[in-house]
Amino acid sequence: MVGLAREEQQPLLSIGQVLDRLHPDFEDVTIPKIRFLESEGLIKPERTPSGYRKFSEADIARLRYILRMQRDHYLPLKVIGEHLDAMDRGLQPPTPEPVVPTVPVVATGVDGLPSPESFRRSDRLRLSRKELLKVAEIDDALLTELEDFALLSPSATGHYDSDALVIARTARELGDFGIEPRHLRAFRSAADREVGLIQQIVAPVRRSRDAGASARADDAVSEIAALTVRLHATLVKAGLRRS
Repeated sequence: MVGLAREEQQPLLSIGQVLDRLHPDFEDVTIPKIRFLESEGLIKPERTPSGYRKFSEADIARLRYILRMQRDHYLPLKVIGEHLDAMDRGLQPPTPEPVVPTVPVVATGVDGLPSPESFRRSDRLRLSRKELLKVAEIDDALLTELEDFALLSPSATGHYDSDALVIARTARELGDFGIEPRHLRAFRSAADREVGLIQQIVAPVRRSRDAGASARADDAVSEIAALTVRLHATLVKAGLRRS
């Protein structure tokens, strides 16, 4: 996979030229980063009598492997070094599993509809914008549209949760049918109306001074939310059957 033996007859490149070769695929790589990887013993470019680094095609391939394992699989340098050592000895390194956030399993009820438990679910998934784009398999333009139409938004810290991930993925799949974010504004409006109705219903319970009032209100919110989603889904299904 990565040629590790130096190939003769090929011109050697300066560190600046190597950086230019890597930048299209690894925009965050810098000259100090390349020097650091050398100091860690992961790459061993040749040196001129004046001390300048000179890189072969094998060195560049090795750098690409290191950077890809860091970016795509979040492997620590120690593990990457073990992989490189295996390849140096003619062995095949293990294929790492992608270490990326996955959508949490949502508790579902009858007919695949969300149960009250799914509305009580909370998780600590926090994705950067770049991670969301990668995991949801969308581009920045689509994410910007989803934000412009208030279909999702980052937190105060600039991160996205699992709900944003599900929305982004669903929007991408709907896009395959020609449905654009601007067409989804009606879903946002309908959801806001349902939220308003639910909050209005539980407001008296939440304002109660009784012990446990807040917990009872939260339970009621989950139950009502699951029922409204069930009703909405069934009405859509019934309407499609009539059409």
